[in-house]
Amino acid sequence: MEILIAKYAGFCFGVERAIKFVYDNINIKPLYTYGPIIHNRQVVDELNTKGCQVLENLDGITNGTVVIRSHGVSPDIYKEISNNGLQFIDATCPYVKRIHKIVNEHYDNGYKIIIIGSEKHPEVIGINGWCNNEGIIINTVDEAEKLTIEKETKLCIVAQTTFNQYNFDIIVEVLKNLGYNLYVFSTICSSTYERQKEALEISQKVDRMIIIGGKHSSNTQKLYCICKEQCENTYHIETIDDLPLKDFNKNDKIGITAGASTPKNIIEEVIITMSELLNENQTFAELLEQSLVKIQSGEVIKGKVIQVTPNEIYVNVGYKSDGILPKSEYTSDANLDLTSEFKEDDEIEVLILRVNDGEGQVLLSKRRIASKLGLQVIEKAYKSKENLSIKVSKAVKGGVISIFNEVSIFIPSSQLDDSFVDDLTKFVGQTIDVRIIEFDARRGRVIGSRRIILSEINAELKIKTLATLEEGKKVKGRVKRITKFGAFIDLGGMDGLLHITEISWARVNKPTDLLSVGQEIEVLVKQYDKENQKVSLSMKFEEENPWLDADSKFKKDTIIEGKVVRLADFGAFVEIEKGVDALLHVSQISNDHINKPSDILKVGDVITAKIMDLDIEKKRISISKKVLEEKEVVEEEVTEDTEA
Repeated sequence: MEILIAKYAGFCFGVERAIKFVYDNINIKPLYTYGPIIHNRQVVDELNTKGCQVLENLDGITNGTVVIRSHGVSPDIYKEISNNGLQFIDATCPYVKRIHKIVNEHYDNGYKIIIIGSEKHPEVIGINGWCNNEGIIINTVDEAEKLTIEKETKLCIVAQTTFNQYNFDIIVEVLKNLGYNLYVFSTICSSTYERQKEALEISQKVDRMIIIGGKHSSNTQKLYCICKEQCENTYHIETIDDLPLKDFNKNDKIGITAGASTPKNIIEEVIITMSELLNENQTFAELLEQSLVKIQSGEVIKGKVIQVTPNEIYVNVGYKSDGILPKSEYTSDANLDLTSEFKEDDEIEVLILRVNDGEGQVLLSKRRIASKLGLQVIEKAYKSKENLSIKVSKAVKGGVISIFNEVSIFIPSSQLDDSFVDDLTKFVGQTIDVRIIEFDARRGRVIGSRRIILSEINAELKIKTLATLEEGKKVKGRVKRITKFGAFIDLGGMDGLLHITEISWARVNKPTDLLSVGQEIEVLVKQYDKENQKVSLSMKFEEENPWLDADSKFKKDTIIEGKVVRLADFGAFVEIEKGVDALLHVSQISNDHINKPSDILKVGDVITAKIMDLDIEKKRISISKKVLEEKEVVEEEVTEDTEA
């Protein structure tokens, strides 16, 4: 038997400080603690025998001294203590005090407070009191995703000091991706982080993991959950009496850690008891055990395939039990048939995930070996700032995910492109280059950015583009973004503005009538501000200007045909050629009196009219429909006189 003992097991600074306050003042009578001084039944019971009572509320208590525990309390509790005429000793952990100050100051400055933690935990209840109990308490990613307050609201983020750091980071990332304006404070206690980190590392190396601490201790429960994910045989005990010693044998590798509220003497009792198991006589079963291959969780070994089904591979690893490799631990492809990958007697390298003697199973993994190698490749790329070529597998809320060598890489939507992406699904199935901008192998957190690469490419292209730009020059471009007032054209590393009035010689109602995102077009550099690097573009090329030979096409008295394209109170605009509109004044529409053009005309009507005036310099043409009607009347009168 080998025993690994965590260095960070037992009382944290805040708990030790609070207990010292109580023992230093134990002779004060009556002495109370507001709630259990720590979440450990043995310590609380011992203090009770010495005369220190636990209060759940202050109702009817008008005499004595109250010790405020390390979790801290809300301002109204301090006020109630004072109103009741009580004395108090403030044992609030300094780290918790800091949170109270942050919350109170930001609440007073108009921030909405987000507390990440358990709403029933006394520390969280106390923190919430410092923002008038108006804080929003979030404990899970699901709760974060369902947050529905206004996006422009200023948010101040704090965390319960014993909250899991990894889960905190994920929740903050979710809120960022939802577009909230965040001011984040890292308030998780450093000893909590180190305690959880160490517990994680030990639990990955052992066969059995012992977590010592009160059943109601939040930080102890978190230690248990962390270790249980890594080591199936994890035990949460308050004392040695809770430990099923019959489950242990000399070949076990055992890990021991304890919550922040666990006294040293209880930890020592567990360690001594487990150590004494080393000196017992070996049984026949133990001797048999020694003749077999020794395997443990986390070990990579080679084995031989003895049976293959579509969803499982059975492997002889030289142990008393065969190993099982589920499909989920071989590949992320749910549709793969394992019988197409392996046959009997094939050699395979696997990772021992769990040795479960109780069920006679050894759980294996192949994916996690690939994942380990994948993490190494990613870490190298992260440190050297090299690009990785990855294939996007799916779109999720706030970004996309790629599985690279069995490692999940998350690319937030803000890092996918150098402009806003409204449809993430269009990237699914694409192979893209990314730069790793965040890497944490311990937590399996890998974040990539395509935007950085595009920015670097665009920076180089921009230098070349700027060197060749000049007013009056025709250049090629790609429609990058369309707005109501025009479109932004990518000229190569920089954008130029193509205003709606410059898209065509003809009138354009909206840019999307003639342009689409991604479209390749030729444009003219109309204006170029070198100092501010701003470019105005046009698609109105002079050789296509319909006014070039207007004096010959639109001579005065010429009869033309056109389409009504716009109506105004003073007249109608008639398109007589693409890009050329003529004004039909209201007084020239008809011999009959009309109040406004829409009385007899509508957009789309095709009319015949006579050119009355042409001003090429001002690009104005006046036409009349009325004079043609007058001519018809005169001709009719002449005809009638002749016949008479």
